[in-house]
Amino acid sequence: MALSITDTNFAELVENSDKPVVLDFWAEWCGPCRMIAPHIEKMANDYEGRAIIGKVDVDNNPALTAKFGVRNIPTVIFLKGGEISDKAVGNMPLASLVAKLEKLF
Repeated sequence: MALSITDTNFAELVENSDKPVVLDFWAEWCGPCRMIAPHIEKMANDYEGRAIIGKVDVDNNPALTAKFGVRNIPTVIFLKGGEISDKAVGNMPLASLVAKLEKLF
């Protein structure tokens, strides 16, 4: 299951991670976000222990949303060593998201 990443737990769960990180910026009211949600959950299950897969609710976490410059949702940000290495905006196939994550290993 994807982790719930918030303004308050980001530093603890993500900032100093030595694993690749995938952050899905979403909102409850966002249709395309609901379409991509099963892909994020599958990645969380498939990469458990190897990568951090998290979801950031933009309505409840304005600091993270601003930090990463998220203007459209869903936005999926890929981090390695705390730095943004890739980004995907809008709904996209699972294979495309997995390919972006695999590049981080």
